[in-house]
Amino acid sequence: MLRLGLPAGLRVLCLGAHCDDIEIGAGGTLLRLLAAGQVSAVRWVVLAATDERAREAEACAAQFLAAAPAAEVTVHRYRDGLLSQDYAAVKADFEALKPFAPDLILTHYRHDLHQDHRLVADLTWNTFRNHLIWEYEIPKFDGDLGNPNCFVALSAAELARKVTLLLAGFPSQAGKHWFDAETFRALPRLRGVQAGGDALYAEAFHVPKLVV
Repeated sequence: MLRLGLPAGLRVLCLGAHCDDIEIGAGGTLLRLLAAGQVSAVRWVVLAATDERAREAEACAAQFLAAAPAAEVTVHRYRDGLLSQDYAAVKADFEALKPFAPDLILTHYRHDLHQDHRLVADLTWNTFRNHLIWEYEIPKFDGDLGNPNCFVALSAAELARKVTLLLAGFPSQAGKHWFDAETFRALPRLRGVQAGGDALYAEAFHVPKLVV
């Protein structure tokens, strides 16, 4: 398998429809890139949140981004499940992100069956048409996981750190049957098998377009 590396000095834009999406889909990758000193700045944007969820999201993002040289976290207050009804305002928020000039964008999988996730992915491609975009995956009831083509290997320590921060960061989600350590370890283990090599774990992404 061909292994490609990312350069140093990355400006990373993280986009999530909901408060724990970025951490679930790409938290390990961010921890790995930051620990390796490959990131110069992070812009972290969440669209839908209540006040309670926003407080959790801001605190949890700060933990994930503790090693970032520069970071800005924004949590909007759009309604969960109804992002499409605020399309014009959400699109304006995306346009306002252009000056950040990201080198790498982490966003939702475009074929995710959750309507909010899909809208965020569509707006990502609509707004950033000449950027490197990695679409992360979210395990859930819908069973819409695809066949990703990009893998970031994670050590056991990196995955453990991700899971610890997730579970501690979102106590409001603790009662949901899927929000537990087993879920957050199961998918990376499977993706680690697919990725091959020495790592047991990996986060996976869909990268529809890549120019070398």
